Parts: sequence; structure tokens; C-alpha cells
Amino acid sequence: MSLQKIKYVISFILILWLHSASSEAQVTVEAKLDSAGIFIGQRIGLTLEVTSDAGKEVELPEWDSLQLVEPGLEFVRADKPDTSYLNDGKRMVLTRRYFFTSFDSALYLMPAMNVRVEGKDYSSKKLALKVFTLDIDTLHTDSIFPMKAELAPPFDWAEWRQVMWLFVLALFIAGLLGYVIYRLKNNKPIIRRIRNKRRQPPHKVAMQKIEQIKEEKMWQSEDSKEYYTQLTDTLRNYIKERYGFNAMEMTSYEIIQKLQEVNDEEAISELRELFQTADLVKFAKYSTLINENDRNLVNAIEYINQTKLEEPEQKPQPEVIVVEEKRSKIAKYTLIGSMIVAGLVLLGVLIFVGYRIYMLTL
Repeated sequence: MSLQKIKYVISFILILWLHSASSEAQVTVEAKLDSAGIFIGQRIGLTLEVTSDAGKEVELPEWDSLQLVEPGLEFVRADKPDTSYLNDGKRMVLTRRYFFTSFDSALYLMPAMNVRVEGKDYSSKKLALKVFTLDIDTLHTDSIFPMKAELAPPFDWAEWRQVMWLFVLALFIAGLLGYVIYRLKNNKPIIRRIRNKRRQPPHKVAMQKIEQIKEEKMWQSEDSKEYYTQLTDTLRNYIKERYGFNAMEMTSYEIIQKLQEVNDEEAISELRELFQTADLVKFAKYSTLINENDRNLVNAIEYINQTKLEEPEQKPQPEVIVVEEKRSKIAKYTLIGSMIVAGLVLLGVLIFVGYRIYMLTL
């Protein structure tokens, strides 16, 4: 074989070797612990990084939770893998965090992290982990404290908002039921209405009553007592409202004596005759003629017109009008049924509120 051919063969072998070496260098596996040591029961994180060409299939190590990876060393959990890219997306770096713990103090040799890339196995180097125990002073027991009690969670208004609003609803229903029961028990109407009533002057009220007497033609009836009773009562009410003394509780003589202080003799002369005739009819069974009744009615009208006082326009005054409910059997049963339903709703709301308070205070 010539020297030239020997050179070609050596070059070809060298190229194959370099290609094989570069192929193997395309995948790297690195593992790194967060620290070299932990105390018993603590967790430690291990970061695994796999670098390879982009698009290759990579299989990372898996363990079950609390599985022993080494005697005394337990696997806890693993985060989801995270992928980043290099060299314009030609290379990728796959990163994943693993967490381990131990409850025995010792020096542990972490297992190698085995990774499979495109069906080929790669491994990281092994790492050492020291697990320390806590020194306990058994000579001074007062330095040893028990476990702390569980901390109560902070108050959260969002959890209690529903309970508070339901409690307000329960108070409203209870108040409404109590009001209705009280009104029904005392036989009082449930609804009251308020309307504005315009106060009429005394002379207008008296004239309206006299017009009613005229329409009923009471002075033409044989019952003169009823006629004079209504006529004198109308005048007594007018005098009471006009002059401010209680003419309804006074005799005819006392009324005339009182009016002499405010009226002239001409104004009350005919009124005196009217009251005298009325007293004779009511107490002495005196019989009157129709024209006499008619004259006394005219005398009453003239006295009111002579003594009336025009009052300025007044604003309407509020007056409470009680609505008397004439309840039928159907309405009564409907009301009772509604009260029963409201009572059941109230009971349900109270039970639910009590249950929620019990659950929130556990």
C-alpha cells in the first residue's frame, strides 16, 4: 500500500471518530442540589437540566410520591418540565425540579438522574446530601416546648356576608309576622291610610246640615222632637266652633247667657225663641205648626249668616283614615296560609343561618 493511500485511510478514520464524538457531545445531563445539607424533615430541591438538539424525544426520570429512591431518602414531588431554546431554536434545554426529604440523619449519595433521549440512555453524576439532626438538651427540659396550637384563620367578611344578610331577612320576616299577629289578635285593621282633609269653616258645616234637614222635609213631619233636636244640635255645634265654648254640654239658658257677651240682643232674640220652642217640644211634648217650624228654620239660617266669620284659606290637614277590612273566608284563609308559609320560611332561614355559623366557627 502506498503512502498516499495510507494517508486517505487515516483521514477517513479520523473523520468517523470526530463525527461519532460530536454526536455523543450533542446531549448533556446536569443535576444540581439547592444545598449540600438539610435538617431532618426538611425538603431539598434538585434541578435537572438536559441539553439536546431541538425536536428530540426526551424521557425524564419519574417516581411515585413518598417512594424511596435510596434507603432513608424519599421522593416528594416534581414540578412540570420547562423548555427553553438556544442557537435560533436549534438546541433546547429541558429543566425540571425534583424535591426529596429524609427523616434519618446520615450522609446520602443521591442516585444518578437517568435520562433517555431518542432511545439512548444518559446519566448525570451522583450528588452527596448530608441530613443533620437537631441537638436536644436533655439536661434542661425547660428548654423543650410543646407543639404550638393551630392558628385560627383570619376573619373573612366574604364568608359571613351571606349569613348577615339572611339574618337581616329573618328579622324582617319576624317583625312583619309579629305586627300582623298583634293587629289580628287585638282585632285592629292591618292597613291605615292617611289623606289630606280640608277643614271647612263652622258656618259652612252648619249650612250643609241645615240643607240636609230641608231636603228630608223634617219640619213637615209629625215628629217635631226629632226635627228640633237636629236643628238645635246643628246650632250648638256651630256656636261651639264659632265662639270656642262647649255649647253641646250647656242648657239653652246657659247658651243664651254666654252669647249675650259676644252678640247683640237683636242677633239672639230670635235664637232665644227657637231654643225655647225646642225645649217645649223635647221636654213638655209641645205640638208645633208647620209654619212655626218653617219660621224657626229661617231664624237659624239668619243667625248663622249674621254671625259667621269668613276664615282665610287653610291648608289641608292630614287625617288618618282607618281601612276596615271586611275579610271573607277565602281572604281570611289566604292570610292565615301566607302567615304559615312565612313562618316556615323564617324557620328555614334560621336553621340555615345556625348551620352556617356552626360551620364557620369550627
